[in-house]
Amino acid sequence: MSRASAPALGIDFGTSNSAVSFVGPDGLARLVPLEGTATGIPTAVFFNAEDRSTHFGRDAIALYLAGFDGRLMRSLKSLLGSSLLEEETAIGTGVLSFKAIIGRFLGELRARAGRHLGTDPQRVVIGRPVHFVDDDSERDERAQQALAECAASAGFSEVSFELEPIAAALDYERRLQDEAVVLIVDIGGGTSDFTVVRLGPKRMRKRDRSADILATAGVHIGGTDYDRRLNLQQVMPLLGFRHIGPSGREVPSGTFFDLASWHLIHRMYAPRTLREVRDLRSSYGDTRLHDRLMTVLEQRLGHLLASEVERAKIEVSLHGGSATIDLSHVEAKLQATIAAEAMASDLEGLLQQVVDCAADCVAAAGRKGTALHAIYLTGGSSSLRPFQALLQQRFAGTPVIEGDLFGGVASGLSYAQGRA
Repeated sequence: MSRASAPALGIDFGTSNSAVSFVGPDGLARLVPLEGTATGIPTAVFFNAEDRSTHFGRDAIALYLAGFDGRLMRSLKSLLGSSLLEEETAIGTGVLSFKAIIGRFLGELRARAGRHLGTDPQRVVIGRPVHFVDDDSERDERAQQALAECAASAGFSEVSFELEPIAAALDYERRLQDEAVVLIVDIGGGTSDFTVVRLGPKRMRKRDRSADILATAGVHIGGTDYDRRLNLQQVMPLLGFRHIGPSGREVPSGTFFDLASWHLIHRMYAPRTLREVRDLRSSYGDTRLHDRLMTVLEQRLGHLLASEVERAKIEVSLHGGSATIDLSHVEAKLQATIAAEAMASDLEGLLQQVVDCAADCVAAAGRKGTALHAIYLTGGSSSLRPFQALLQQRFAGTPVIEGDLFGGVASGLSYAQGRA
């Protein structure tokens, strides 16, 4: 297959996970297997300092958790629109800008898709949230431009964008037999996005669909925010979060917020930070809690704890009941437990903001919840039971349909190529 005839790719570059698709000769989107048979890949890069190699996805996370010396990078998408994007960071074998690291990850997606297709993909439609940055249109525009430059550095010669919830709508539309007005709900790792859109078999043939989009809205809350909240509520108190010391004051909380945030954890291992945290010992009434905190930092266990929290969240959401968070790496027999009721309580404030944004989107479209034909869910965090319960409560009587949570946006992006 020549470069000229190579299909365009649709790339869902997510905060937590990414996916790639293309439209086959039959006009149907297909997801690219990116790791073995898996079509989704964690948005993760690991720079191995031992042999100066670079690893991606599950391989990257596994090597880091196995104790190989190096730098693990996740939640890279959250840096778009931030001044940090242009800054350089140590990767164990030198320094790279965060922007260059995103370019490397996109380049790896392109290379893997190219090997699968037997060609050299040049065109791409990349998904973007409704807002990279809330309430700042200038920074939002800079974020998209920066992502376009990352894609160009990855080897793409034609780069265009589509809103992620619109892409999900284009994928869902293929399954409809009649016209419908649908609320598309896309809950990713970093953002929650909503679109009220008219869909239907006859509308699929239209090149310009702008008149069918009745409203869009988004808020910068997603799966990584839920993980951080659960980490702070269930794990960090075992290290001293909200602990009252001899002076009657709480141990300073900044350490725990950073240690619970994926993209900030690496900063906690810096020598200066370690010294500052050691000096907090006098702020503890129970110094055993401080010992645990120092073990986490000195043995670089922050990402392992975050992974355990994420795993427990997913387990509880899928099966209900409770899940154990293994903390035995910190202290023998130490563990925390997340129960379904506690998770719902811990996340209620964040989830309510997300559902409020969905309701605002429906109101902006001039519709009431009962005037919607369906609510279509995509994005991994849309599967959270507490979220779905709040959504069904707010939009009582409206069918809630769970789509392809991890591949729907990517598939829709490849369909969007004809509209780009």
